[in-house]
Amino acid sequence: MTTNDGLPMPQRLGAILTIALGITMAVLDGTIANVALPSIATDLNTSAGASIWIVNGYQLVITMTLLSLSSLGDIVGYRRIYKIGLALFSIMSLFCALSDSLLTLTIARILQGFGAAALMSVNTALIRLIYPRARLGRGLAINALVVAISTAAGPTVAAAILAVTSWQWLFAINVPLGIAAFIMAMKYLPQNEIKQKQRFDGLSALLNAITFGLFFIALTSFSHNVNPWVVAIELFVTLVIGSYFVRHQLKNPLPLLPVDLLRIPIFSLSLCTSICSFCAQMLAMVSIPFYFQRTLGLSETETGLLLTPWPLATMVLAPISGRLVERIHAGLLGSAGMVLFSAGLFALSQLTPNSGYITITIWMILCGAGFGLFQSPNNLTIISSAPKHRSGGASGMLGTARLVGQTTGTAIVALLFNMFTENGTHYSLVVASLFAIIAAVVSGLRWKTK
Repeated sequence: MTTNDGLPMPQRLGAILTIALGITMAVLDGTIANVALPSIATDLNTSAGASIWIVNGYQLVITMTLLSLSSLGDIVGYRRIYKIGLALFSIMSLFCALSDSLLTLTIARILQGFGAAALMSVNTALIRLIYPRARLGRGLAINALVVAISTAAGPTVAAAILAVTSWQWLFAINVPLGIAAFIMAMKYLPQNEIKQKQRFDGLSALLNAITFGLFFIALTSFSHNVNPWVVAIELFVTLVIGSYFVRHQLKNPLPLLPVDLLRIPIFSLSLCTSICSFCAQMLAMVSIPFYFQRTLGLSETETGLLLTPWPLATMVLAPISGRLVERIHAGLLGSAGMVLFSAGLFALSQLTPNSGYITITIWMILCGAGFGLFQSPNNLTIISSAPKHRSGGASGMLGTARLVGQTTGTAIVALLFNMFTENGTHYSLVVASLFAIIAAVVSGLRWKTK
C-alpha cells in the first residue's frame, strides 16, 4: 500500500525497478525488430514490404489503445493494468519466438502490442504513487532515462543479439525478463490511493482507436507516395471522426481523451514540446543508420557502436536533470536541452565521408546530452500539472505524445528519403534540428505559465 506521500524504502526501489524492466521491454520491442526484418523476411519466405507489418502492427495497436488502457487504469487500478500487460506481453513474446509464418508472427506482435500499451499507459501514473512529491522529478527522470535509452539503443541491442544467435531470441529474451518483472510487480507495486466511481466508455475507446489508427495509416500512406487523393481522403475521414470524438469527450466529466487537461496551459505546452522532441529524435535515429551503412560502408555492429554514445549521454544527463528541476524551472531546462539537441543534430547533418569517428561521437554525445537534459523536466511538468486522480489520463497523454511524435518522425524520414534519394539523411537531420528548435521555443513559453 502507499503512504500519503510515496512508498518507503526499500519497496520504492523494488517498485521503480519493476517499472523500468517492464517499460524497457515494451519500448525496446518497438525498434529492436527493425534490424532483423531482412533476416525474418528471408526465414519466413515473405517479401520485405509484407514484413514491415511485424513492426507497424505492434506500433499501430499501441497507438490505438494507449489512452483507453490509461483510462481503465483510473477505474480498476494502475497496478492491475500493469500486471495484465506484463503477463500478456511475456506470453506473446514466446509466441513471437515460436512463430513459423508471417501470419502467426504478425498476430503475435499485434497481441504483444496490447501488452506493451498496458505497460506504457500507466507507468508514469504508478511513479506518481511510488515517489514522494518532493522527489517526483527523480522518479520521472529514471523513467525518462529508460524510455530514451530503450528507444535509441534498439539497433545496438538487436545487432548484439543477432551477432551471436537467431532473430527468434529478440523476442524469447523477454520471457524470463517478463516473469521476473511480474513477480516483482506482485511484491512491490502500490495500489491506487483513489478509486474512480465511473464506467468504462466503450464508445470513446472505439472512436479513439479509429481516430489514431486512421492517422497512423494516413501518415504511412503519405510517406510512401500513395496517390495524394487517397491520402487526402484518409486525412479527411480522420478529421471527421476525430472531431466527433473530441466533441464527445467535451461532454464527458472524466473523458478518455483528457481534453479538459489540455485547458491547463502548461500541460498542453509540455505535450507539444514532447511531440516535437520525439519527432526530432526519430528523424535522426531512423535516418542515421542509412548514412553509416550506405555512405560510410559500416557494418550493423559498427553502426550500433557509433550510435551508442547517444544513449550513454542521455543516461548521464537524465538523472542530473531530474535533480536540477528541483531548483531550476522545467521550461528553462527543457529549452536548454533542446538547443543542445538541435545543435548536435545540425552538426550531424554536416558530416562528410571524411568525418572521423571522434567527430561523430562528439555530436552523438551532444544529442544525447541535450535530450537527457530536456526529457525528465518535461515529463515532470506533464504529470504534476494534472490532478492526482487524473494521473492515468496524464500518463496516457504522455505516452500518446511520444508515439505521435515518433510516428510522425518516421513518416517524414520515409518521405524525405523518397524525395532526396542521395541526401535523405542530410535533409532528415536538418528537419530534425528545426523540430528541436520549435521544441525549445515552446518549452521556453512555459517559464511563467501555470
